Amino acid sequence: MLTLFHAPRSRSSRIITLLRELDALDKVEVEIVDITRGDGSGRKDPANPHPEGKVPLLVHDGVVLWETIAIIQYLTDLFPEKRMAPHVGDPQRGRYLSWLAWYAGVVEPVLIAQAAGVSHPYFDATFRGPTEMAARLENALKDSPYLMGEHYSAADLLLHSPFAWYPAATPDSAVIKDWVERCGARPSLQWTADFDARVAAVA
Repeated sequence: MLTLFHAPRSRSSRIITLLRELDALDKVEVEIVDITRGDGSGRKDPANPHPEGKVPLLVHDGVVLWETIAIIQYLTDLFPEKRMAPHVGDPQRGRYLSWLAWYAGVVEPVLIAQAAGVSHPYFDATFRGPTEMAARLENALKDSPYLMGEHYSAADLLLHSPFAWYPAATPDSAVIKDWVERCGARPSLQWTADFDARVAAVA
């Protein structure tokens, strides 16, 4: 049994979108929980088994998975039919996993530091900065519509998400902006927005 603990309009919305892309929502029980939000609203929900009250959290037959990257990799391997990720043994598997790790290890820290107005030589040397981040994306997208080439993947779903959520952080690059718009036009994104709106309305 698969159970996803989800809070509307949060980081776990990406997992709802992924499940929609995988055509797997009917195979997952979605438990709606509250979370503490950046504006001070919400609360740590006792119904959420995540020790820090965060989302997403996935439970599969009693095994608990946390962190978006781990959950994306797990679900795309569990439901390979829609080809949202290269399978094990595919020559492109390493490139795909690198994009996921780069998001967690570089993109989120860089964007959070940028939003907070934080800068330090140690931080910049470790995580790089907005300029280097933009250059990596632009180089990957200059000759293909998606990060893995011609085919939309879970890497695009993940990496475009902060720019869709906070457009002001989008690098000033026509190539990157076109990619963000292309990813944002996926029907699964609108489906998730409608789903979250319905859930929030009855919460």
